[in-house]
Amino acid sequence: MPMRTECKNFESRTYSNGDTVRKCNLDLAPDAPWRCPENCPKFERRLADVAWTHGSLVVPPTPPEPAGLDDGTAAALLDEAEQILNSAGSRIMAELHQEQVAEQHRRRGFRRFLRRKHGS
Repeated sequence: MPMRTECKNFESRTYSNGDTVRKCNLDLAPDAPWRCPENCPKFERRLADVAWTHGSLVVPPTPPEPAGLDDGTAAALLDEAEQILNSAGSRIMAELHQEQVAEQHRRRGFRRFLRRKHGS
């Protein structure tokens, strides 16, 4: 089944460089941006009219399906890419934490230095 643009969990965003992201916000479409699961348990139609002002939802055409979408190899490749990004994110967060801790230590040492100068 193609991506259900009428689902409230579907999101499409086009960036200034022309790249477009089409996804399920609940990450339940392993074949996104091409397909939603046939019987998705979280499919929920967007609210039609709640007296809100809606912009127009202009969704670019779905990109051509890659080879391997039917046999699961495309989903496996996307899962592998996601794991690589997640592990890189964890390493980056750890590095940032170490830098923040080191900066806090430097600041404490500088404050001690200033207190000694002014205290004598």
